[in-house]
Amino acid sequence: MKEITAIIRRDKLPETKRALDELGYPSMSIQSVEGRGKQKGAMCAEMDSELPDQFCTAVKLTPTPSTYAVEHTLPKAALYVPKRYLTIVVPDDVVKTVVKAIIKVNATGKRGDGKIFVCPIETAVRVRTGETGGEAIA
Repeated sequence: MKEITAIIRRDKLPETKRALDELGYPSMSIQSVEGRGKQKGAMCAEMDSELPDQFCTAVKLTPTPSTYAVEHTLPKAALYVPKRYLTIVVPDDVVKTVVKAIIKVNATGKRGDGKIFVCPIETAVRVRTGETGGEAIA
C-alpha cells in the first residue's frame, strides 16, 4: 500500500475528486492548508487561472507581519498561499494510475500547480471491523 499526498489548487478539488471517483478511489482525506513553494507565496500564482492576466500586476497585497518578522529585519513579509491537501491510500499496483490522474487534472503549466508525494504504508486497520491491510482501505 502507498499513501499519496497531493497539494493542489483550491479550484481543482472538485475535478480531482471526480477523477479519483471515476478510477474507483473515492475515499480520501482533505484539509485546507496554506504554504509556499517556488512562487514564494505570490498570490497571483494561485489566482492566475481564475483572473485576467493584468489583474496580478495591479493587486497590492498587504500581509500582516508575523511575530518573527516584527522581531527580525526581513526584506518582506512571507505570504502563504491557500491550497488543498489530499491524502489517499491505494494498493501498490494503482499508484501510477492515480498519480497520473491527479497530474492530468491539476497541471496548468503555471507556478502553484502543487506537489505529489508517495510514501509506503506498512499496514492499515479499519477500526469498526478490525480488517487489516488491503481490506481496510477498500
